[in-house]
Amino acid sequence: MDKANIRKLLNSGIAPRPMTIVSTISEDGVENLASFSWFNTVTDYPPVISFGINRNAAGHLKDTTRNLKNGQGFAVNIISEAFIENANAAAVDAPPEVDEWTLSGLTKEKCVCVKIRASRVKESAFSMECEVIYQSIDITHPVTGEHDSTRILAHVKYFHVRKDMLTGRGAVDLTKFKPVGRVGDISYARVGDTYRIPIPLWAQEEAKIQEALKILAST
Repeated sequence: MDKANIRKLLNSGIAPRPMTIVSTISEDGVENLASFSWFNTVTDYPPVISFGINRNAAGHLKDTTRNLKNGQGFAVNIISEAFIENANAAAVDAPPEVDEWTLSGLTKEKCVCVKIRASRVKESAFSMECEVIYQSIDITHPVTGEHDSTRILAHVKYFHVRKDMLTGRGAVDLTKFKPVGRVGDISYARVGDTYRIPIPLWAQEEAKIQEALKILAST
C-alpha cells in the first residue's frame, strides 16, 4: 500500500483520537501553534505524553519539530468544541516567520515553569507545560530508510485545569469539557453520552466466574 492509503486507514480505523494544539517557541522568539491528533498518554508517574510529527509535503521538518528540540519548553493544550475553528486556523501551512497565534485568534497565557518560554492557550480548559527530557525519536522506514516522522516523548511539568471542569471525584467532566476527537480525513467527533462499567474484582466475582467456567466446560 502507498503512504496515502496507509494514512487513510490508520486515521479512520484508530478513532477517535484526542486532539491537542501544541504551542512552541523558536530560538529567535517566534511563537508557533500546531494541532495534532497523533497524540496520547504514555505513563502517569512520571506523567509522560507522546505525539507524532510528520514531515511537511516537501519532506522538510516542521517548525514544531525544530522548536521542540531547542530546549525552550512547550505547552500541550487539549482542544474543546468551543475553539475548534481557532485551532483549525492554526493548522495552515504558513512559513516559519508567520505567527499562528495571530491567525488563530487564541489568547497567550504565560507558563508557570520558568524554563518554559512558550505560551499556553488560555482558552484550553486542560493544558500541560512540558519539557522534552525523555526522547525525540526519528522514525525511519525499516526497508527504505526514509525518515518521515518524529515521535516526541515529553515530561509534563505542570497541569492547568479549570476548576469548573472537575467532578467531585477530581476527574475532568467530559460533558462540560467537550473535548474534540479526530476520526479520519477532515472529520471530527464530539464526545457523546458517557456510561460507567465497574471493573470486576476477582475476590468478589470468583465464585460466579468458576461456576460459569464449569457450565461452559460441560457444554
